[in-house]
Order: sequence, then structure tokens, then C-alpha cells
Amino acid sequence: QVQLVESGGGSVQSGGSLRLSCAASGYISSSYCMGWFRQAPEKEREGVARIDSDGSTTYADSVKGRFVISRDNAKNTLYLQMNSLKPEDTAMYYCATDRPHDCLTTFQALDAIDFAFWGQGTQVTVSS
Repeated sequence: QVQLVESGGGSVQSGGSLRLSCAASGYISSSYCMGWFRQAPEKEREGVARIDSDGSTTYADSVKGRFVISRDNAKNTLYLQMNSLKPEDTAMYYCATDRPHDCLTTFQALDAIDFAFWGQGTQVTVSS
């Protein structure tokens, strides 16, 4: 099993920055793809960014140029650097991962249904 714990959320003003972290433990390796998702009240969960085992990254159009996803395989930690935050970025942010074989099938896709393991989330609130 894999356990994921997010941290780094908080409240910031529009234009500010936050860095989210996701610590992974259990049976996980650099071969696992990892992603960030978010869900605002009364909205569906949406993909934000994904990083595959080869280091390739995928971003939602709404965050391109503002967010950067990265991972430290030695620490089993995933990051999301969020810059130029907007009120519409307000949501609960979730970290997710999936098994290597399944990651190959869903390569670079940002659909929540493609990820098997999830963290509990960290809240990000951006005020105008």
C-alpha cells in the first residue's frame, strides 16, 4: 500500500505563492507517476499537474506558466510550486499516485479516475 500526506496549504492574497508538498510512504518508487488534483466546493475534482517516471510533466491549461510540479525521488516527496495565485485557484488540493504499469497506460493523462492512491488533501484559499 501507499500512503500520501499533503502539506503546505494556507491562505494567501491574489498574486501570492505557495508550495505544496506530498510525502509518500509504503511501497512506492520513482517508477510511480504522481499528480496534483483540486476540488472546489460543488465542483468536480480536476487535474492540475502530473509528473511521470521519465520526468515529463503535464499541466492543466488554467495553471500553465504559474504552477510547477516536481519530485524528489530520494525523499519520496512531490511538490507543487504555485505562483501568481488567483481566487479561482481556491480549492482542496490532493496528491495522487498510481502503479508503474498503470502509469504507462495513462501516460501524461490528468484524469482523477486514473490514479489509485490519494492523500487527504490540503486547503488552499486565495483572497482577492
